Amino acid sequence: MKNQPLVSVALVAYNQGKYIQEAILSIINQTYNNIELIIVDDGSTDDTLKKIKELEELCKKRFIRLTIETQANSGSCAALTKAYKLCKGEYIYDIAADDVAKPQAIQKEVEFLQHNTDYALVVGDNEIIDENNQRCYWDKNRNSIYDIKKAKYKTFCDFLQRLKKLNFSLNIFGTYPTLYTGNYIPNGYLIRKSIFKKIGYFTPEAPLEDYWLMLQISKYAKMKYIDEILFSYRWHNTNTVKNISKMSMIAEKTSKYEETILSQLNEKEVLPEVVLVKKYGTCYKKQGIPYIFQVLSYKRINCRRRVIKLFNIKIIEYERNIK
Repeated sequence: MKNQPLVSVALVAYNQGKYIQEAILSIINQTYNNIELIIVDDGSTDDTLKKIKELEELCKKRFIRLTIETQANSGSCAALTKAYKLCKGEYIYDIAADDVAKPQAIQKEVEFLQHNTDYALVVGDNEIIDENNQRCYWDKNRNSIYDIKKAKYKTFCDFLQRLKKLNFSLNIFGTYPTLYTGNYIPNGYLIRKSIFKKIGYFTPEAPLEDYWLMLQISKYAKMKYIDEILFSYRWHNTNTVKNISKMSMIAEKTSKYEETILSQLNEKEVLPEVVLVKKYGTCYKKQGIPYIFQVLSYKRINCRRRVIKLFNIKIIEYERNIK
């Protein structure tokens, strides 16, 4: 274990008493040994904290360090910032309180980052599980089904790749131009902690915190997708993503804040493609087909978007709103 870099597992919980023990046990059962566990309970009103405490002694025996913090409900951005700042490891592994990590997940992801220093994030595929831990799949409307032969999407990344029309095995996975139009990074990622010296921590100005995080990391470093199921993404009635109105609101606010960040960007510190997006939009290839995102020089938050199909090429143009 002395030769293994320390991994900090950050787990933020709010009213996840039903599932949190399964999330914690999945970290206890990791094949990787050198782990500290950081838990922040963000003012839960159910039995979440009680469930955490029930596993406290087991966690103390398993982990190098265990930290359990409670606070008045402050929202995910504040809770995540608190958890990440408490992390002392070289890497941070992020897991939601209702999800489950596969036993080999941290081991596989650490091995990759250890041998690829120009990467700051690595993630694997996600299987989908229901509220009873049974593996399921999605039909075309993302309803849970249990017959793989009838499934439209067999894994979460199957869905994401089709939604984004992007092969995750390509080198453009996790690049700023592809993330600029929407997040597609799956769950269960390992992050090189040193990247936070460049990007800072979460902010309520960007309430879609995972999207904000991916945008910032992609400005400075590369990301890698491992085509192997390393995580179980739980699909249940209280998933935040199912609240469409809330998701639309926080996504719009996060995108607007990103425009502010772009306008203040030091172009000498970021990857070249970020500067191109800031100035002109970007052009990249997906399996030989160019996708052009043309953004004019005026402020994008004051523009409306128009999508055109021309010879199977999607062109997304931004036009100035005329008032």
